[in-house]
Amino acid sequence: MKKINKLLIANRGEIALRVMRTAKEMGINTVAIYSEADRNALHVRFADEAVCVGGPKSNESYLRGDVIIDVCKQLGVDAIHPGYGFLSENAGFAQKVEEAGIIFIGPSPEAIELMGSKLAAKAAVAKYNIPMVPGTESAITDVEEAKHIAQQVGFPILIKASAGGGGKGMRVVESVDQFEEQMQLAVSEATSAFGDGSVFIEKYIGSPRHIEIQVLGDTHGNIVHLFERECSIQRRHQKVIEEAPSAVLTPELRAEMGLCAVNVAKACDYVGAGTVEFLVDENLNFYFLEMNTRLQVEHPVTEQITGLDLVREQIKVAEGNPLTFTQDDLKINGHSLELRVYAEDPTNNFLPDIGRLETYKRPQGLGVRVDDGFEQGMDIPIYYDPMIAKLVTFGKDRQEAIDKMLRAIDEYQITGIETTLPFGKFVLQHEAFVSGNFDTKFIERYYTPEMLDLSLTDEAEEIGVALAAMLLNTKKSKAATAPQNGAQVTEQVSNWRKNRT
Repeated sequence: MKKINKLLIANRGEIALRVMRTAKEMGINTVAIYSEADRNALHVRFADEAVCVGGPKSNESYLRGDVIIDVCKQLGVDAIHPGYGFLSENAGFAQKVEEAGIIFIGPSPEAIELMGSKLAAKAAVAKYNIPMVPGTESAITDVEEAKHIAQQVGFPILIKASAGGGGKGMRVVESVDQFEEQMQLAVSEATSAFGDGSVFIEKYIGSPRHIEIQVLGDTHGNIVHLFERECSIQRRHQKVIEEAPSAVLTPELRAEMGLCAVNVAKACDYVGAGTVEFLVDENLNFYFLEMNTRLQVEHPVTEQITGLDLVREQIKVAEGNPLTFTQDDLKINGHSLELRVYAEDPTNNFLPDIGRLETYKRPQGLGVRVDDGFEQGMDIPIYYDPMIAKLVTFGKDRQEAIDKMLRAIDEYQITGIETTLPFGKFVLQHEAFVSGNFDTKFIERYYTPEMLDLSLTDEAEEIGVALAAMLLNTKKSKAATAPQNGAQVTEQVSNWRKNRT
């Protein structure tokens, strides 16, 4: 076992801050890296030491693995935490970190590489009889052969990049006459995004739920699951709202999916925190989708319902410590929701809306958590993901968590840019979400920008009516208490007015 005394966080923004906070609680010194665009970022100020690693673009800074390793050597760093994104699932970087004698807080390079290929991952887990969507077992490039396989599987089918994620290199094909064009587009996009044009074909499940299982393994062969997260509210195949636990899983199905997730982790000798993702159809049949070999953006909801600090567990495992709990020790406590607050305009196809945070005031109170990396007056850089914060709520049950989230959204004050806060409120008030009867087609089925504009207009009208009524009552009160026969009367100022002057 090796004690980690100094930790470099190879990331930026809220996840860098989140890792640093736990590290400081553990008595570990922290090193931040930053780009020229992030010189004044909060994670830079929070760290014990900070080093600029290059220009504002990711490939000039946060993706420069060799430079980051050199910084570690110069500063006597014991370990690197990659966060998520950037180099977190780069097997080559993890290998170089290990070769440099530095601890990589994550799985082995071999596990990252294996699970980074969807086809290799499926082959690795096949011996555990884990349910998988029907389709090809290997990459395919011949269009005619692929078309024949697609007809055997049955349309609609999904063409997916083997090396990718985030919706890139992915095409839904409804009929055979569309197949050739869509496959060429998928191969082209996969090559451009990942440098690998390998694609595979699988049956398209039209209205699935996206449910993932958090797993945690140590170097002593212990692997547990930390229950599920519901991630079906998505735009452009990327999550916007997550919750734990799911509203539809029975205890029996949860245990079955959890066992499958543990077996996926066993298939690659997994160490650290990882996530196994599944598609769940309308009949609650589930199918293995992929494994993410890193900490997830939405990990706070799992922390809320389990009481575990996943970053702390990652660090302890990386030091060589065994897990201090078993599967039987883990219980679900309450319910948690997360809304990703993006600098995006939900009335304009969720396009990024970069600018300055003219007003930025976080919500507070019991059951509200905000993981962010910004403060009032800061600019949202154009070079990175436009997420401002993760707004997390926790309640004794799902309805209480929803109620707290609605209150927190109303309390969250952001001006200067458009955000996904109004969209989050729309979702949480929609009958489909409240009932739990929704899937990944939620936006396609229920949301249009006009509906959001209408709800905002209705809210503005309600506020206007309330203000008009208040002013009318004030005038009546003044008239009733007007001085008679020259007498002087001192006006009583209400607390409402006092608090706003």
